[in-house]
Amino acid sequence: MLHFLFRRLGLMAIILLCVSFIVFASVRMVPGDPAQLMLGERATEESLTRLREQLGLNRPFMVQYVAYLGRILTEGSLGDSIVTNNPVLSEIAQKFPATIELALAAMLIALLVGVSIGILAAVYRNSWLDNLSMVGALTGVSMPIFWLGLLLMTVFSAYLGWVPLSGRMSIISELEPVTHFYVIDSLLARDPYLLLDVLHHLILPACTLATVPTAIVARMTRASMLDVLDQDYIKTAHAKGVSKIGVVLHHGLRNAAIPITTIAGLQLGLLLSGAVLTETIFAWNGLGSYVVNAVNARDFPVVQGCVLIFAFTFVLVNLLVDLSYFVLDPRIRDKSA
Repeated sequence: MLHFLFRRLGLMAIILLCVSFIVFASVRMVPGDPAQLMLGERATEESLTRLREQLGLNRPFMVQYVAYLGRILTEGSLGDSIVTNNPVLSEIAQKFPATIELALAAMLIALLVGVSIGILAAVYRNSWLDNLSMVGALTGVSMPIFWLGLLLMTVFSAYLGWVPLSGRMSIISELEPVTHFYVIDSLLARDPYLLLDVLHHLILPACTLATVPTAIVARMTRASMLDVLDQDYIKTAHAKGVSKIGVVLHHGLRNAAIPITTIAGLQLGLLLSGAVLTETIFAWNGLGSYVVNAVNARDFPVVQGCVLIFAFTFVLVNLLVDLSYFVLDPRIRDKSA
């Protein structure tokens, strides 16, 4: 297992190195001069030249990249924002908890709903329930997130008034951020009304973001369960008098867990790195909306830092999923021993 872990960590380092180079090169192909954006259209050429020199924009590309990589490895710094002049890492630390909170809530919904639907569809295969669930799953995968988000906002917020329209909590609520995870911070504040307000704001964006992963998890659960339920040991368990629920949950779901875990891990990584549309629609002050604003402002250090954090998060989630195989399947532990 240690050999596997070290090999995967080395692969992670190579992937992140490649991502950092690609992103560093890509953002410099985007039209627009950061110095011009910072100083305005009436800036003199002398002031522009001085600022480019200060930011290092006048140096050769590889010199800039090596300096950028050196700051990451030696100082753990992703540079300073061109717009705010604050360290990028500190701003990411304030924004990323909102994205993590939203992604985890969406993934929890996807697992609860998707796995349940997939199990029912597999147990009652070829029934109206199976057909209806698969049509719903296909619809969920095909549904554009931005359209669904606007639809849910119109129905449940504007017309019915059941949930707030946008934001992470009400304007009148007062919360002192400690971890920047509002659910955790409200628990630390020991304020049940504040906790309810935060959860109330979380419902709609989480349900919107959970649509696609719910559909994918449901389809994967159904396919895995169908394969497992046809195995001989399932028929033996039935013959021994084990209850249907016990066979499905203990023997069936447990042995179908690896494919479900794999797809759930991939979807969680995508949610953590791709909640841009949902955050923008619901004015969710997370890393997705932060990077969109940085792109519009040509804030290169922020864009580079955010994409690097997204890539690191994705490969880390996949590493944790791979390590979970050793827990879920004893045969994998025996092979690696």
